[in-house]
Amino acid sequence: MAEKPQVLDNTLDFLEVRNLVKYFPVRGGVFQRVVNWVQAVDDVSFTIKKGETLGLVGESGCGKTTVGRTILRLLEPTSGEVWFDKTDLVLLSNKELKQKRRDLQIIFQDPYSSLDPRMTVGESIGEGLRIHEKKNLRDRNEIIIKMLRKVGLEEYHARRYPHEFSGGQRQRIGIARAIALNPQFIVADEPVSALDVSIQSQVLNILKDLQAEFGLTYLFIAHNMSVIEHISDRIAVMYLGKIVEMAPREHLFANPKHPYTQALMSAIPIPDPHARRKRVILSGDVPSPLNPPSGCRFHPRCPAVMDICSSKQPRFIEVQKDHWTACWLTQ
Repeated sequence: MAEKPQVLDNTLDFLEVRNLVKYFPVRGGVFQRVVNWVQAVDDVSFTIKKGETLGLVGESGCGKTTVGRTILRLLEPTSGEVWFDKTDLVLLSNKELKQKRRDLQIIFQDPYSSLDPRMTVGESIGEGLRIHEKKNLRDRNEIIIKMLRKVGLEEYHARRYPHEFSGGQRQRIGIARAIALNPQFIVADEPVSALDVSIQSQVLNILKDLQAEFGLTYLFIAHNMSVIEHISDRIAVMYLGKIVEMAPREHLFANPKHPYTQALMSAIPIPDPHARRKRVILSGDVPSPLNPPSGCRFHPRCPAVMDICSSKQPRFIEVQKDHWTACWLTQ
């Protein structure tokens, strides 16, 4: 039986993640005992203010998606706290968590696999309404049609099946499904990475318009720095299970402190054929989360590595107002 949820005072940020850890067991041998752990998320902390978009960026496999799914308890955390609406979600029972589900939604990365091919689009969007609000069929249909129009689709689309739509249209349907219950917080898990570049801006603009209209708060996960810059208010940079830098968008792009952030910035294309940017080329591959490096996890690939980097882990400190980083260059 779950421990009774704690309650914080009214000064808490809209959502606060404290020391979040998620390890996956690796089993082996005849008896399938745990022989190691994949350290997917290791001691991650951040806050998100109401109406804000926090962009979470990093290379594939760094733990971004795991953070988002663990916050929503689609994956159970190994340890840590997730405070939302003055309640620690980690301590909620299944019944209590179900009551919170309507306020916490997710937009999945793959618009092809996130929709049930046996259900019409209207049924997919209305499923949450049927489970949580117990509205009659007529009221549900009115909300479904309203949500479809909010994302640029029409009423007749509700009677069609997912295979009849393009990737961009399916992602719009996924967005409509996420906002149908009028949630407060949405995890957008790389919602445009599977779409053509020409469609990405349309979907991003829909998300921004919906945020302004409904007062939504986003955790926006991506690996594309240009997309993150376009939609985020603040940005957290993640590497091998840890956040290495976090700052307001303008501060981060004007003056990145961490060498990993600088490397990501140097890879952003410049829309000027005559302009040149000094590329930071990282050596080697990302280490395995099964056996992460000691000290700073970035030190095997860091162009500014020092002796201390391999032995001691740097603290995550505020180096300027609202600009945090974990690097021995700034300690």
